[in-house]
Amino acid sequence: MKYLVTARKWRPLKFEDVVGQEHITTTLRNAIARNRISHAYLFSGPRGVGKTTTARILAKAINCLNPKDFNPDNECEICLEITEGRNMDVLEIDGASNRGIEEIRNLRESVKYVPTKNKYKVYVIDEVHMLTKEAFNALLKTLEEPPAHVIFIFATTEIFKVPATILSRCQRFDFRRISTDEIMKHLQLIAKTEKIKIDDDALLIIAKKGDGSMRDAQSIFDQVVSFCGNEIDTKSTIQALGLVDQEIFFRTTDIIRNKDTKAAIVLVDEIITQGYDIKEYLSGLTEHLRNFIITITTGNTKLIEVAEIYKKKYAEDAKHFKENDLLRLIKIVTEAQNSIKWDVQPRYKLELALIQMTKLDNSVEIEKLLNQIQELKKKFSNGIKLEGNVYASTPSKYSGPGNFDVIKPIIQDKSENNNILTPDSKIPIKGIIQDSQNMAFSYTPLNIPLERAMEKWQNVVQIAGNGRVFFKNVLSAARIVDCTNGVLKISCMNSSQLDFIKQNKDYLTELAQNIYGARLKLEAIVDSTIQKESEEGKTVVEEHQIIKELKSKLGAVEISPDSY
Repeated sequence: MKYLVTARKWRPLKFEDVVGQEHITTTLRNAIARNRISHAYLFSGPRGVGKTTTARILAKAINCLNPKDFNPDNECEICLEITEGRNMDVLEIDGASNRGIEEIRNLRESVKYVPTKNKYKVYVIDEVHMLTKEAFNALLKTLEEPPAHVIFIFATTEIFKVPATILSRCQRFDFRRISTDEIMKHLQLIAKTEKIKIDDDALLIIAKKGDGSMRDAQSIFDQVVSFCGNEIDTKSTIQALGLVDQEIFFRTTDIIRNKDTKAAIVLVDEIITQGYDIKEYLSGLTEHLRNFIITITTGNTKLIEVAEIYKKKYAEDAKHFKENDLLRLIKIVTEAQNSIKWDVQPRYKLELALIQMTKLDNSVEIEKLLNQIQELKKKFSNGIKLEGNVYASTPSKYSGPGNFDVIKPIIQDKSENNNILTPDSKIPIKGIIQDSQNMAFSYTPLNIPLERAMEKWQNVVQIAGNGRVFFKNVLSAARIVDCTNGVLKISCMNSSQLDFIKQNKDYLTELAQNIYGARLKLEAIVDSTIQKESEEGKTVVEEHQIIKELKSKLGAVEISPDSY
């Protein structure tokens, strides 16, 4: 007997055999039972989910000589002819190759003739969205009022390309993607019937690779059987399909967690050497990271589609990751996927992506830093415990724009604690001011890179401007230009901003020392470049003829930018 591929050999012959589309097959059977058959149907959905197959079953069911429970018996002459594609009254037309107006005109002529043998003349047009606009227009009248003996069944994977005038004249059925479990069960039935031994993990890999399409999954199943024979295991399935082993993905996340850049470069070399497709690897890595997020979010591994042995590993390794870290990793992988599409050297992009991931700081450290800042604010407002000899300065009092809270030490009774800093106290000191791990002021002149100094300044702005919009806006506009020799130099845009910072200098210095963790001086200057541009702009305005006329005739008054 001639060999038939699984997709053709196991093509459903009854409504019950169609996998995963019960909402459609039940409706069609009920329509036949109640004699409510429409003159036009439109089947839409992804490839390989049963659209054309259901159309054939419907054509057989309404023409069958001996129907059984409103299903075709698949034994009568008409059913056999339709199954074999040789029935003259059931025509399957490919919309992609018969898309012109001439073909539709010929179809309009043929619908006038009554069926030669069947009760109904059925036209199945596959990929109907490929018809031209003119062809659709030519079909409209026939589709609206077809002869009583004619039924149209349209199938498409791109429903949005079908004109609304066609949609409104048809009963529409949307076929859904078939779930991985349903594909697995059907493949298991096929394997059992064909006497092929295959483990569940291998079936899971094939079903996932099918991506919701039964036909694709059956084709992949044939490919694996051809490679492995009648005994199929997980390892041979991965090898047959050229997939990346799951262990490589776990190894990748271990490398990222340990921040081992050298191991990351070695891993890329192994991926290339073993012939894995880089796009396939990145796609699998995205799913791998997504599985971690699902495990962390739900607290279990029920929603991830992997072998049981890997579910346990996901549950164990998920403890080492945070959702924010995983989201940032997925973003890096996604960017690498997009750039590799157009890159002639995808290996370099992959190496850079993995190196970037190993260099990524954990978000948990940032959270700890924010908590430390909050603790620092509390401790600073409650007074600082000291050891040794230090002279406490009186908290500064100033008046600036708006009402601002000044951070002041809380004065307590000396009898309760002699180590509490008060405005008038003089306390012996042996070393430096310290407070556990949260704070340590050093007398060594502060020298840090400009980039780091700017980052810390943002914390100063955030705390000082909490609930004070104007205060925050003024500080945000200032730029850190230098942080060496214990001097934090701030560049201002204009004299108003400079005056404001000078008025609040004591408070800002005090706050900056806590954020930077060292004694420092605050020095504010006006950026000469910005000031010069402002003055030049002012000169231009003054010299403009229209401005002069407005001043002289209408009494216009010029408003300085500094007064905003």
